[in-house]
Amino acid sequence: MHDTTPPSAPGDIAVSVQGVHKQFGDLVAVKDLDIDIRAGEFFSMLGPSGSGKTTVLRMIAGFEEPTAGRILLHGQDVTRAAPFDRQVNTVFQDYALFPHLSIAENVAYGLKVRGVGKAERARLVAEALEQVQLAHAAERRPSQLSGGQRQRIALARALILRPKVLLLDEPLGALDKQLREQMQFELKQIQREVGITFVFVTHDQEEALTLSDRVAVFNDGKIEQVGTPREVYEFPDTEFVARFLGITNLLSGEAAGRLLGSSEPHSVRPERVHLADPSAPLDGGTVAIAGSVIEAVYAGARTRYLIETEGGTRFISEKQNTQTPRTEPSVRRGDAVSVRFARDHAIAVGGERG
Repeated sequence: MHDTTPPSAPGDIAVSVQGVHKQFGDLVAVKDLDIDIRAGEFFSMLGPSGSGKTTVLRMIAGFEEPTAGRILLHGQDVTRAAPFDRQVNTVFQDYALFPHLSIAENVAYGLKVRGVGKAERARLVAEALEQVQLAHAAERRPSQLSGGQRQRIALARALILRPKVLLLDEPLGALDKQLREQMQFELKQIQREVGITFVFVTHDQEEALTLSDRVAVFNDGKIEQVGTPREVYEFPDTEFVARFLGITNLLSGEAAGRLLGSSEPHSVRPERVHLADPSAPLDGGTVAIAGSVIEAVYAGARTRYLIETEGGTRFISEKQNTQTPRTEPSVRRGDAVSVRFARDHAIAVGGERG
């Protein structure tokens, strides 16, 4: 695992997971994990189902105890502390709103349990609803709100208690694509306004890249790489990261040796692979391979091409559709093309940072 971000001072660390191992019977869910999450950052744990990310979140929350290792919150060891003794709160995918209570009563619930006075509760609830732009819905029931509105209410209910760390377990998973994308921007804006550390679990690569200050990519109970969205996408440490975080053309062995002069694995992202006429001139810094288009897929904002080269290697090329709407695509299935990319756009997987 490679973390390219500079180290933080101990006082800047909101969550420190140190040598944590978690086992359920014979199943090892988390393997000797170390993570430091800085105060005030939006930190995402990204990975496929069963990779261990949700188990780590539940251990930070106190819903699961580590088999080994320890967890610190702002320097305090909370490994064996109960959930209610930790200054954290959790937002779940199902929101868990009380259907018989109004929106204002749902948001106020945690304050009421803590014994906060009625007048102070009313003031804080009004501020929280204003923050998520739902002050007008204070007297409605959850069933009268849309999925996006219920998500914002769950967020307001968690934030009103002013936790030092907010844990979010795939909170946007139940939303449709358009609403999900809208809520991503709203969630990031709210996090910046309140300045609370957000620890976010998702299996959606685009969501993690959109929201995060840093991303930890999980696989099989361990972290493959930690870094900013740009770092983990542009400079993957492992083949798993290159493949999981978006689409890539992964060249290795004989193909990499023939095209790049090195047999170690290299990643070339599809947006950096261009198709040209085979007779077009070539400059010295460009790799070119003859091939033919075997599939062209129109996807609205972009078109994706699958090309098979003469050496048997398949490439994916992706281009933005910048032409006028009625312009016909210039490359079609069956066309002979030259697959081209700049040599320095082929990134050695796990190699030196550019």
